[in-house]
Amino acid sequence: MVDPSLRDFERIVFFTGAGMSAESGVPTYRGAGGIWREYDYRRYACQTAFARDPDAVWEFHNFRRELVSRCHPNGGHRLIAWAEALLPRVTVVTQNIDGLHQAAGSRRVFELHGNLWRVRCASCRTSVQDEHVVRHELRCPSCGGWWRPDIVWFGDMLRSDVVMDAERAIRGCDLFVSIGTSAVVYPAAELPLLAVRGGALCVEVNPEETPASEHYQLHLRGPATAMLARLAAGIPELDAALVDP
Repeated sequence: MVDPSLRDFERIVFFTGAGMSAESGVPTYRGAGGIWREYDYRRYACQTAFARDPDAVWEFHNFRRELVSRCHPNGGHRLIAWAEALLPRVTVVTQNIDGLHQAAGSRRVFELHGNLWRVRCASCRTSVQDEHVVRHELRCPSCGGWWRPDIVWFGDMLRSDVVMDAERAIRGCDLFVSIGTSAVVYPAAELPLLAVRGGALCVEVNPEETPASEHYQLHLRGPATAMLARLAAGIPELDAALVDP
């Protein structure tokens, strides 16, 4: 199959996972070298752990913040952001919590698993967006409750409004590009099927085959930025996004 061009589509959804940010140096959480091979999520990334020892949970999440704060958007992130500015309708649905899509300039982003740089009060539900820094103030000034990282931990439910917005965008797209997703994290792994049922052209960008590969008409086996460049070929403005600033 000849590579499609992004300019030939009206409603594009980029569905991104850990492989999207790996080129930026963001550590993955599964697979060889993944964080969950070194750290037990039951001690650091679930509500039970937070209720038992919030200081320990925050020590771990500040460690994650330190790691991610050193990372910057890569060419793939920038290309997607430029595509949003140039093309009729581009949406990002991401499983990543690193905020790199927004840092690259994307504005229409649905974060299925939350944002590492946002906190919410476990008591009064106030939400605050942080800069990309370690958080030292761990108590809400309004009620004294604990700030909690506003991310989806193991055992948490996804936010229903975010899921509904993501589903709406995916059902209505004519091009669905999955980038660096493992296709094993549910319920997010089920979302590509909405694009399949809606008749969109579905493209999988991943160095390796995944459990969902059979649902895609086109497979681009390689790193995210290089494979996105193939889809942007012939669009000079998007080619420019691949050049490091």
